[in-house]
Parts: sequence; structure tokens; C-alpha cells
Amino acid sequence: MTETASAPVHNTTESVEEFAARAKAWLAENMPRIDPDNPPDTDRGAEEPWRRARELQRRLWDGGFAGICFPREYGGLGLPYEYQKAFNEVSRGYELPMILNTPTFTICAATILDTASEEQKRKHIPAALRGDEVLVQLLSEPSGGSDLAGVITRADRRGDKWVINGAKTWSTSAFAADYGLMLARTNWDVPKHEGLTMFLVPLNSPGITMRRIKQVNGSVEFCEEFFDNLELGDDAVVGEVDKGWEVASRQLYHERRAVGGGSEYASGIGAEGKTDRPIDYVALLEKTGQADNPWAQQLAGRALAHRMVREQLIDHVYHGVLDGSLHPASGSIIRIAHAETHQLEFDTALAITGASGVVDGDDDLIRHGERYLSRQTASLGGGTTEIARNVISERILGFPREHAADKGIPFKDVKRGRS
Repeated sequence: MTETASAPVHNTTESVEEFAARAKAWLAENMPRIDPDNPPDTDRGAEEPWRRARELQRRLWDGGFAGICFPREYGGLGLPYEYQKAFNEVSRGYELPMILNTPTFTICAATILDTASEEQKRKHIPAALRGDEVLVQLLSEPSGGSDLAGVITRADRRGDKWVINGAKTWSTSAFAADYGLMLARTNWDVPKHEGLTMFLVPLNSPGITMRRIKQVNGSVEFCEEFFDNLELGDDAVVGEVDKGWEVASRQLYHERRAVGGGSEYASGIGAEGKTDRPIDYVALLEKTGQADNPWAQQLAGRALAHRMVREQLIDHVYHGVLDGSLHPASGSIIRIAHAETHQLEFDTALAITGASGVVDGDDDLIRHGERYLSRQTASLGGGTTEIARNVISERILGFPREHAADKGIPFKDVKRGRS
């Protein structure tokens, strides 16, 4: 099915206030309200939430509120971030396709916008904004760790095709996706950063075997993929051949901002479902009989203060990068703040609930123990916290780079594993 890249026509002269008023009226007529006592139970590892998200995203598109900050020529509204923030505020309390924000909009579509060909932009960005395509990242590898440039999934040129062999892992929501941005090695005779190429891979292609990964908290959202002679054409290359690190670097830039909560491409803010709702400390203290406990109050107050500081930091860093007063890599600052705040809040909730958070009983309390099981993910997603600190020290503060034993060495000569 072929569709134009243009969303419904919008009044580009309306003020932020007028836009917000129009959005508020439209939401009331067209989007389902969330019952505070029974919010959607969005399990990112299940199929139904993704079908529902596509449906809701199509409603936003038809109503003219999809891709507020994406350019008009690619289906968006081409409006400044202030309009997106205004929409975010008036859309609180409505069911939105939040699971499409990351990685589809804030990471993948944003990377395509910055680095892809004109044809790729016009094909994939509007499709994502319509809810027709879900986009994911295929970056991490079973033996790769945090060294993204050390990927060994290979893309060999055979005739007019690229033939892919290798494996990826920890691919967020890949089972629900249509396309994945995949980094592969196309040249083994140059240093590792110089021989990479980014591909946009249709995930229903022959030659791809996908498996779910079950986490300690029971989630099966993450996947691993195995590529056995997967064939791709030149139209799958994003950017230039052997210059995939430039694309990957831009992708990581968007990922750090997205994970930290500072992307203008996110459509709506807030929890994806009941298991992702911010911790209500007042209700938690009352539930555990500690509403008058100074120790528990102090713990809750500290966590809330960190939450508020993080929210202010996001706004400061976004505008600082936008006006040039902060280095573009400053997204790593909010990436670290997100991890620290996330972990502090989960630690605090479990400290307040105590045994009730780990012993099967009250569902409202046991969920804090269940969420604690995924506490460390905040230090891993978007690159590890250690990598983020290196980015800040080297690119923002100008400290010397760490010694790299493989710098300048052809990748085929780099020792890997036990070799």
C-alpha cells in the first residue's frame, strides 16, 4: 500500500496555547481516558499492546497530532519542542501509544531523519508515524559487551547483494517490529571504527531466526537474532558503506537522550502501563502504615527531590544543546541522572515496603519487589553508565581518552576472546 508522506494539513500560524487548546478538545473526543484506578496493563513482551499501540498511533495521525517535531516533508508537523511539551501536558490522563516512543520514534526514526537517504526518510518516517511500522535497534552482540565498534556480525559483498551472517542480542521489542537498524562489519582490513556499515533490515526476511530472552522478572520483551546468509540490497544501507560508525554515533546520541527522557520526538509522556507508573510515596507510606514515620518520610522526600531535579535537568540540557551552550554529548548527563534516580526510587520503595515487597501477598506492594528485579537495567540501556561517564569526561570536559590497545590496528588482527 502506497501512501503520501504528508499528514493532515495543520495551521502553522497558531500559537502554542491555541495548539494546546485544539489538542485538548481533540483528545477528549477521540482518545480513550485512563482510569486512574485501573490503568492499562502494558506488557511490552506481549503481542496485544503493540497492536493497540499501532491503532492509537493511527488515530493520532488521522487527527493531525503525530510526529509534532518531525519535519512536514516526512509526515510530521515541523513544530518546535514547545508544541510537543504542550501536547504532553494536555494528553496526561489519556491512553497513548507510549511503547512506540522508544526505540521507534526517539531513536530509530530520529536516526533515519539525520543519516538516511531521502528515499528512506520518505518511506519509513511517515510509516512509523502512521503506526504502520515499528522500528528497533540491532546493535548488541553475544560477545560484544559495551564495545559496540567491536561487532563481528559480517556483511559480505556477493554480486549485487550484501550477505549477512552473525548474531545480535538484547534487541528491545524486536519480536513486534518491522525493521531493525543493524550494524555489521563490511571491512576487516581497517581499524574497527572504519569498517562498519549500518543496514535497515526487514525483520520478516528469510535468513533471520529470532528467539525471546526471558529475564529474571519474567519479561520476554528482549530478543536475540541469528542471521544465516541474509541477503540485502544496496537500498538497505543507511549512510555510506564503511561509514556506519557515523550513523551508530548519531544513533547513540539519540538513545542517550531518549533513555534520559530528553527527546523532542517522544509523543506524550508518562507511564506505559500500571507497572511503569511513578511511585506514589504518599499512598505507599499510608499503605504500609508509615504515614507518620519520620524515617520513611525522609526516604520518600529524598527520592521525590531527585525526581524533580532530574525533570529540571532534562529541560536544561535539551535547551542547552539546542542553543549551543552545551556540547551535543551532554545527553549523557541526563542518561546518568535517569539511572541514578531510577535506582534510588526502586531502592526507596523496597526499603519502605520491607518484607511486604518480596513476599507474595498484597499486589500493590509486591510489585515494588518485582520492579526492583530490573533495577540495574537503567545502568545498561542506552550504553552502560560507565560508558556515559567516559563520554562526559572525554567529549565534554576534555579529559584524555583512555588507552585503546586496538587503536589503529586492522580489525582482522585484533585479538578477540582467547586468540
